[in-house]
Amino acid sequence: MSVLTPTTRQLVELMSTAPRGPRRDGLFALWLTVRVLEDYESPPSPNDRTARRRVALLERRLSSLTLAPVLRRGLGAAIAALKEDPRSDQAAGLLGQLAGPTREGLGTEAAEVLQRFARSRR
Repeated sequence: MSVLTPTTRQLVELMSTAPRGPRRDGLFALWLTVRVLEDYESPPSPNDRTARRRVALLERRLSSLTLAPVLRRGLGAAIAALKEDPRSDQAAGLLGQLAGPTREGLGTEAAEVLQRFARSRR
């Protein structure tokens, strides 16, 4: 059983109040992405093969969700960066970059959750 971090807990709370549809799917996509990025930072870091497999599974899961186009592009860019170079020190930067598309696609609350997480990791 995994423990919810403050960031994932806040995303789950936002998901629970969101109506079904693209907003809830977008919050779920962010939650999945944050979970993968948090796993990169927690010891022991996954080896390259495991990390690449997790990114591929994340990408496949996100492909079936209904997302706002701006959020889909932002998540696609984050996944492309993880595929290229899966390092533990890039989580804050990737989530910081996702804050803009999140603000536009899901609103200020979700973007602030990502920004707080990114600031706590820098």
